[in-house]
Amino acid sequence: MPRRWFGAVVLAVVASLTLVVLGGLRAWAFDGALIRVDQGARARTGLNLREKRGSALDLEVGGDLAGVPAGSVRYLSREDLEALPQVSYMVTDDANFSGPVQVRGVELGILAREFAAGGEKALVVALCGDLYRAHYSQAYVLAHRPLLVLEINGAGPSGWPKSKGASSMGPYLISHSHFTPSFRIFAHDEEAQIPWGVVRLEFRSEEAVFGGIAPRGPSAGDAGVQAGFRIARENCLRCHGPSSFGRLKGQINWAGIAFFADASPSEFTAYMRNPRSVAPSAQMPGNPEYDDPTTRALIAYFETFIAKKKP
Repeated sequence: MPRRWFGAVVLAVVASLTLVVLGGLRAWAFDGALIRVDQGARARTGLNLREKRGSALDLEVGGDLAGVPAGSVRYLSREDLEALPQVSYMVTDDANFSGPVQVRGVELGILAREFAAGGEKALVVALCGDLYRAHYSQAYVLAHRPLLVLEINGAGPSGWPKSKGASSMGPYLISHSHFTPSFRIFAHDEEAQIPWGVVRLEFRSEEAVFGGIAPRGPSAGDAGVQAGFRIARENCLRCHGPSSFGRLKGQINWAGIAFFADASPSEFTAYMRNPRSVAPSAQMPGNPEYDDPTTRALIAYFETFIAKKKP
């Protein structure tokens, strides 16, 4: 073997052994500071999750992450996200925008594949700064290919249009190239999950999250109850949830909604259609299209959480 080749091989072996011995965590320079990067949470592209936030624009990720302890919090910088496969298209039917916009970003399916312990089967939960949540099941991701938006019309978050309430829509939002409902239950069409102000993505088990709000008792399998369950997990779960969820945008948790629906079905129905007709200070948007079969299905579902006294 020529001497120069032999020397190169020796150096390569020494370098490999050094990496094996050191293992674990590396320190990387980022924005002038040393940021520890967890190599155990390396993506399939070779990208690493960061242990520390380096910028206000970093995306926080949590839940069931691949290669890190359960409950860990990690971060992805914009540079990290830019290194992932990108998609760009014109959006014409997103209610967050007053007209067509060109967006570019990373599909949620790619992020789940790269970082979720469950891979592409994971439930992706987008959390916003105001505690609003959007839930993306595997079926939703496959049907609609939601996009974590990095740029709008070539601009980063500081150059994005404002929301209808004149708030910043950054640091991230989620959109689609086009949204066509894939199902209809009574008067409820599947709704586009298009949150803005997204600050965190969580990767969860779909069975665990939806199982936690599955109907209970002997009527759990009834068609009407199951219809109400599917509507509630798509609509109500965005702002409400069981107490185990922690802080929520809606002030009433799942048990409170169940009590309301069971104690006063007529007021519950009125509130679902026009919240301010029942509570003038309500912030929840109404669902005026919900007809009687739709509200009955929701009531039937929530009533399964009420323990009925035997006669």
